[in-house]
Amino acid sequence: MTRSRLAAAAALTVTGGAAAMLFALVAGPGAWWRGYVSEAGAAGQPYAVVYRLGLILLALGVALLGRALRRAGLLLLVAAVLAGTSGVVPCSDQCPLPPYEPTTPADVVHTAASILGMAVLAVAMALTWRSAVRPAIRRLTVVALALTVPLGAALGLTMLFAGRGTTGALLERILLAVAVSWLIGAALLTALDGNRRPGRSRASPN
Repeated sequence: MTRSRLAAAAALTVTGGAAAMLFALVAGPGAWWRGYVSEAGAAGQPYAVVYRLGLILLALGVALLGRALRRAGLLLLVAAVLAGTSGVVPCSDQCPLPPYEPTTPADVVHTAASILGMAVLAVAMALTWRSAVRPAIRRLTVVALALTVPLGAALGLTMLFAGRGTTGALLERILLAVAVSWLIGAALLTALDGNRRPGRSRASPN
């Protein structure tokens, strides 16, 4: 598969996965902006399977993007594996986290994979920004990084010192929206650039 087709497939796959996750989040019981996003995939939720499959589909899209953005490929593959792990190992009801609530081993694995996956994705963004020769991808990535780093830090501190609440829920949703937007945007820009300059796609990895 050519680089442009890989990137196009990544954009479609990430979009489909994110749409499935959003559907499960919004269609589920309760207000969609409260609690952790992963609660939509907990056992007993009406659309838990849809959410988990959506997360696994999104992880596949990240892996495909890693094949297209070769210099950040290994990091994106690691992020994809961690995202897939979050989908395969769901948290329990309300995704309890220490030190405020008793947790299960699945909660710890799910949360650790989710946090590490986002951290690795941020590093992949930084590598893409440094190595990209295309101004559009560099601009997109610097904006995504400028939002991801402070949002991620604020969310981590909120989870550590305040626990589950509205502030953490909103920060998580904004952070995920930024991450998904970058994945789709980077994939589309790579696909379009590959179609315009097929002769140079091999010479310019990002």
